This record gives sequence, C-alpha cells and structure tokens, in this order.
Amino acid sequence: MNNRNNFKEILVSESEIDARLEELSKEIYEVYKNDEDDLVVVGILRGAVIFMAELILRLDLDLHTDYMAVSSYGSSSVSSGVVRILKDLEEDIKGKNILIVEDIIDTGLTLKYLTKNLKERGAKSVRIATLLDKPERRKEDVNVDFIGFEIPDEFVVGYGLDYDQKYRNLPFVASLKEEVYS
Repeated sequence: MNNRNNFKEILVSESEIDARLEELSKEIYEVYKNDEDDLVVVGILRGAVIFMAELILRLDLDLHTDYMAVSSYGSSSVSSGVVRILKDLEEDIKGKNILIVEDIIDTGLTLKYLTKNLKERGAKSVRIATLLDKPERRKEDVNVDFIGFEIPDEFVVGYGLDYDQKYRNLPFVASLKEEVYS
C-alpha cells in the first residue's frame, strides 16, 4: 500500500485530471479531425501509459498507437543530457502525423531530440501532449502543443509517474517529501 505520509501535497486531483482529459481530447480532435493522413499516438514508456490510455479512450479519431522508451537520466535523478532510445517504434511513420504523449516535461532535452528524430524519419507532423509541464526546469526550447497542467519544480508521483517504480498507480499527482527521495 502506498504510504500517503510520504506526500507533501496533492497537486492535481483525480477529478481535475478527468476534467482536463476531456478538454485535451477536444483540443486534439480539433487539430486532427480533417486530416486524412494517419495519426500515430506515441507513448513514452513507462510514465505516459496511464495518461495515454485515458486520453485515447476519449479521442474520436482513427489512430494507431506505438511506444518508445527513451532515457536521458540513466540511474540518476538529474538528466545527463544524452538521450538514448531503449525501445524504438515498430511502425513506419513516414508521411504520418505523430502525437508524442509524455507524462512530464522538465528540461525539454528528450523531447527536443525525439521531435527532431521523428521529423528526420519523414513524419508529416510531430506534436506533443503532456500531462504535466515544469517550465522552471526548461533547458531546451520545445513546443508543447497540449499541456494538462503546469506544476512547480517539485518531485512528483502518481498517474504514471514513479519514484523507484512505486506510486505509478495513484489516481492523482502528488509531490513527494524530500526525505523520501534524497
């Protein structure tokens, strides 16, 4: 059982997430509704799985799904700046619209690399949807098309985000007390 004493505060409640998912799905629908080319929704493993699943259930669009696993952190909690693809796409994306779905954006290093990489593979368009955005941590300028929530620079867990593979299954997003992860 997740120890709620480890949380500093709940930053985004379950009901807030649910309401924002409805809004985001409508925003995404408006962008792609008249596009005849394929839409491939690419989830970034592992953190984006819950957000992506809930989002695509609300999208009234024909779409494909695929996944990538990338790392710029290694075993550290601070980005190394070097992005490695650990699991690549299985689908050819040439001429297709790509919607990258991410759990959280902080430095922007990974998404800048991924956006460039997918465009170089011939994607028609590359857009980004994220549940959480930490603009205070940004090191690279990256255009984020669909943002769930802007949050402060705190270590957060829940709704797919983890600390040491724990807390992913929380239905909300909470900040973790520093003594838990330091």
